[in-house]
Amino acid sequence: MIARLLDWADDRTGYRQLAGDLLNEPVPGGARWRYVWGSTLVFTFFIQMVTGFCLWTAYSPSVQHAWESVFHIQHVMTAGWLIRGLHHYAAQAMVVLLAIHLMQVVIDGAYRAPREFNFWIGLILMQIVLGLALTGYLLPWDQKGYYATQVATKIAGATPLIGPQIQQLAQGGPAYGHLTLTRFFALHAGLLPASLVGFLGLHIYVFRRHGITAKDPSRADGQFWPDQVLKDGVACLGVLAILLLLVIFRGAHLSSPADPASPFSAARPEWYFLFLFRFLKFEAVEHFGLAFGAIYVPGAIMAVIGLMPLIGWWKLGHKFNVAFMWFLALGIGGLTGLAMWEDANDPTHQAALQEAERDAARIVELASTPNRIPVEGAVTLLRTDPLTQGPRIFAQHCASCHHYNGHDGRGRIVMDRDPETGNPMAAKATAPDLGNLGSPAWMRSILVDFDGHLAALRNAFWYGDEDTIDLDGSEMTDWSGDREALAAEENKENLAAIVAFMVAESGRVKHGFSEETIAAGRSVAEDGLLGASCTDCHESFGEAFDPDAEGGSGYPDINGYLSKEWLSDFIRDPGQEQFYGAKNRMPAFADKLSAEELELLVDWLTTDDGSFEEVR
Repeated sequence: MIARLLDWADDRTGYRQLAGDLLNEPVPGGARWRYVWGSTLVFTFFIQMVTGFCLWTAYSPSVQHAWESVFHIQHVMTAGWLIRGLHHYAAQAMVVLLAIHLMQVVIDGAYRAPREFNFWIGLILMQIVLGLALTGYLLPWDQKGYYATQVATKIAGATPLIGPQIQQLAQGGPAYGHLTLTRFFALHAGLLPASLVGFLGLHIYVFRRHGITAKDPSRADGQFWPDQVLKDGVACLGVLAILLLLVIFRGAHLSSPADPASPFSAARPEWYFLFLFRFLKFEAVEHFGLAFGAIYVPGAIMAVIGLMPLIGWWKLGHKFNVAFMWFLALGIGGLTGLAMWEDANDPTHQAALQEAERDAARIVELASTPNRIPVEGAVTLLRTDPLTQGPRIFAQHCASCHHYNGHDGRGRIVMDRDPETGNPMAAKATAPDLGNLGSPAWMRSILVDFDGHLAALRNAFWYGDEDTIDLDGSEMTDWSGDREALAAEENKENLAAIVAFMVAESGRVKHGFSEETIAAGRSVAEDGLLGASCTDCHESFGEAFDPDAEGGSGYPDINGYLSKEWLSDFIRDPGQEQFYGAKNRMPAFADKLSAEELELLVDWLTTDDGSFEEVR
């Protein structure tokens, strides 16, 4: 029955003859593993087509919803992470396989007559593949793709004579935005794949016309079916296995949503374009301009490759072509390795990468809450998130004096210049490190090591001026300087109770001190320890902080010390008498920070051990 059905189908379509024409192809010199690269390229493109169509069904090409749709694919859609991961890594695999295939063609001399046209068609296919890689980079509309693709359009703008027109055409106008995304999507999902299919069909047709260039003609001939097909199939399965391992153990990365208002210094092109990125950083290349490094030099290299079929007419020319390709491969590999090594040893770049990873993890956390993503877009989640924006505001306004666990709040070392040599050096803080602000360790440090706690003040240019804080003559320095008495067994419990009371005043709830301990700490602070009461200098405490309270002693008010209300009022105007009065040297930020910025900064500074929800 089945045989009759197949005979009927063959009678109507002639599929047996077609299959025979396709499969019964002689392989000069026999089947070889070196011939599998073209088949693996076609296979990875097939994966791209299938997974790309699946992604298309859930993707929204708009700046308002592109990131959100990719987030949905990655974290909500069934097997979306697998589909996107395969698409992501298959794109990279195509670039690798393309390079290997090109090297194999040149080494084997398969570009020479009569195969010149097929070689040139292959070069067109190479440009299309690189175009697909470049246009796909922007589609998630995340920080990484957004800023990296801006560099690519800027390079296009450096093209002589018509650069600005090309850049505007790619961007959809003078501005980089929604039309840029829609045009890149049209190229990535429409024009480029269609072009690739057309040129791939032409490439295979011309290839079948002239056949394989045998590396060793003395070997016995083989057949495409089943000899070479078996090797091609095994190679394709190997490629698929590697892709699946990468997806399972690494996954496709999605950074935070693109935000034009938040520069992304960690942006880099994908690894296969890193060589060009590093090449453009050479001083000599920068001297000649962007067009020289990004247009003229790559153009000259492509011209040499395009002329290889003509150069290869002579035996010496073929040797030159092979040597040129090896030199090019080593150069690209060396520049890529150099770029990776420099990035790995650049503390600023590593800090930017770590911040980007924190933002990427944070946006997933925020977008996965019951409230999900607001209609304004996912980027608003980060813009209104204290754990994301607090460090940025701190780095901009506070890090010139304060540090945060030794850095600027964003993980970068605050830099200055050596006044004698002019060389870069780590800047010295001129105010206390706020990395553990309000914690038990912070409060204890004030009590038992006041001089050390504020030692950074000595680095300030104004330290020692009249009417400023004098650590050497401070009452707190004298009191906390008696470390032996404070460490005595009879004072140990009282000191711990004062610390608990001060932490409770700040509103930190995670440390879980009992009400009895807090009450005992208040009593000790009022009654005195080591012959001195806190009320000898400070105003009354243990009450709610009143930002409208008048008067003061010029010593910090301990009511609600370091709580959100206390910090907000202090940052607005630290020179009030209920804070430091005439001794204050910290600038007021009432006119420097908006109400929203101040709230974000204070919420972050009062975050209890990194858990914002517990403080709130």
